[in-house]
Amino acid sequence: MTQPTQDPGTQGTEVVSTSVPPTRPPLAQDTAGAVQAALGAEHAAVWVYGLVSAFLPASFDKAIGEGAQAHRSRRDTTERLIGASGATPAPAEPAYLPPKPVTNQASALELVVGAEQDCTVAWRAVLERTDDADVRTNAVAALTESAVRATRWRKAAGITPITPALPGQP
Repeated sequence: MTQPTQDPGTQGTEVVSTSVPPTRPPLAQDTAGAVQAALGAEHAAVWVYGLVSAFLPASFDKAIGEGAQAHRSRRDTTERLIGASGATPAPAEPAYLPPKPVTNQASALELVVGAEQDCTVAWRAVLERTDDADVRTNAVAALTESAVRATRWRKAAGITPITPALPGQP
């Protein structure tokens, strides 16, 4: 039986911007580095969702699937943005080393919160390094979506406060 207090769920379908023109001007060096770092955070988040699925009960399956899909979509959009700018998107690592071993539900929840937090930090860094409207639009959406997911996962884990005062701060 699904326990609603455990499932961070979502309040509807998350909107992920997928419109990237086929070609665009190159990104400024500072912006390009920040966008590549955000792409790395997205790659890691996709991997984390796969890992935590092995440690969380079925009541979390919907939230895990939605979170993983949102990060895959954001990753793909970011790769298209980088490619349209004439650069090569950084590939995912074969695996990632969690900061602590994942051995149970509590450690899995802590890891997924950390992955979402890492994404908010990465996308905030993009915002701080660009005036490009397309990049900023993508970064604001990514930061917001990760902050909302992180809040839901913190609530499910019983972590307080459930949301930081300023999402995206390291």
